[in-house]
Amino acid sequence: MIQNLDDLLETAAATQWKSIGVRHHHGICIPIFSLRSEKSCGIGEYLDLLPLLSWCRSVGFDVIQLLPLNDSGLDASPYNAISAFALHPSFLSLWALPQVEQIPAFEEKLEKIRYWSRTVRVKYHIVRELKLAFLREYCFLVQPQIEKTEAYQNFLNENPWLESYALFKALKEKNYWKSWEDWSSAEKSPSENLYDEQVEKYQDQINFHLFLQYLCFEQMEQVKRSATEKGVLLKGDIPILISRDSADVWHYRHHFLLHLAAGAPPDQYSQTGQYWGFPVYDWEELERRDYIWWRQRLRTAEHLYHLYRIDHVVGFFRIWAIPLGRSAKEGAFLPSNEKEWIPHGQKLMKMMLGTVPLLPIGEDLGTVPPVVKEALYQLGICGTKVLRWERRWDGDGGFIPVSEYPQRTMATVSTHDTDTLQLWWRHSPKEAKLFSEFKGWDYRPFLSSDRHAQILKDCHHAASLFHINLLQEYLALIPDLVSQDPEIERINVPGQALETNWTYRFRPTVEQIIEHPQLKSAILDILK
Repeated sequence: MIQNLDDLLETAAATQWKSIGVRHHHGICIPIFSLRSEKSCGIGEYLDLLPLLSWCRSVGFDVIQLLPLNDSGLDASPYNAISAFALHPSFLSLWALPQVEQIPAFEEKLEKIRYWSRTVRVKYHIVRELKLAFLREYCFLVQPQIEKTEAYQNFLNENPWLESYALFKALKEKNYWKSWEDWSSAEKSPSENLYDEQVEKYQDQINFHLFLQYLCFEQMEQVKRSATEKGVLLKGDIPILISRDSADVWHYRHHFLLHLAAGAPPDQYSQTGQYWGFPVYDWEELERRDYIWWRQRLRTAEHLYHLYRIDHVVGFFRIWAIPLGRSAKEGAFLPSNEKEWIPHGQKLMKMMLGTVPLLPIGEDLGTVPPVVKEALYQLGICGTKVLRWERRWDGDGGFIPVSEYPQRTMATVSTHDTDTLQLWWRHSPKEAKLFSEFKGWDYRPFLSSDRHAQILKDCHHAASLFHINLLQEYLALIPDLVSQDPEIERINVPGQALETNWTYRFRPTVEQIIEHPQLKSAILDILK
């Protein structure tokens, strides 16, 4: 499909395209919690990304896509955050904290936490408690000195969301992590005076959480600076929705329609529909306030990323809103008038494009009206193409050649919510047979490394301008770098509350990945 790339510089996203370059971009998607390095403590950490930047450039990649990094409290899911702004303290690189040597026997203490980096899966709650205990000791010794610095004071002044988030965390801990809707009335809905009293009452706990955020942002901003220097784009992930039990809903509840919950209507994927439980935005109220909450959210992301994924982008055009506690079948679309969907979504997308120079890439998978995809295309916002789903569904059902993908898309072979290539081949033999026929291959029940590499090569040679795949899809080219059981290489199974969800860990360390000559050679061959 021949298209004029210069046309992108005539769209609403022209500024964003100029900042990253109108050309093909290739990269990897990494759940940060899945990383492990020789220095990390039990879970992937912000500074574990640093060695991967030079490695990416050496193999021809210029994008690292991350799953959301927001604080998700006790939940391992990065898509159920308790703050739209705050970063997760568990991802702090403890070894790199300023003046960490002030802690007695700090190396021995870190080594004990590093033991938990050796488990096959991330032991989320154990690591969280061990790191918090270390951070409390560290902050007691170091925080008073750093709090006086100009950099720290500037951080507090530039991030107005900090205080309400830190108070929310203090109250969550005080209430043993119960939902804010189950707190006392004074805590659940404090008047201005009561709010100020609580800030004073819990000042020590608040200061601790403020300080952790300062450290988190310092480390991630260091990663972004290094990425910029090396010519690597960091792609963040901004979910459209936020947990009902979050600092934002508690403090800014006038931005939300709390009598409604977001979900999905019944369709070919689910006969009963889906009830997600996330509150729906009151877009009229947000517009009256010039979308200040959303603009603040994007400006915070600008400190960390060069571009970002918009989860469930169709939700900005119309969202399935379900009366609280009712079945998904009883929901309805908001706006209710179908004629309002495109103007509504266009207005929101233009607001986002006008707020920060970060290019959004839409996750427009599933049941999305063609008019929404066309609206994104006209705005210069890429959609997403998953190779296994790109078929002529209205025709013979055959696979669409990657050369026919629109350039304003991101091509990928899998996502964090799907089977990996190897699992898809095993779990969907009918589709695998059709794909083999499409490729002119004789069908085999197991996907060989050569054919796996060919599918990745197809992805990287699609007409799409972005080509990004999960890191484990490349590791799978070298059998020793992945588990013998491909089920272990899956990140999440949506709709199922599995203990294995969001606990996936890469088998090799960061050091082993960047020093592996066969892996580097295999990726270079794919990108040729």
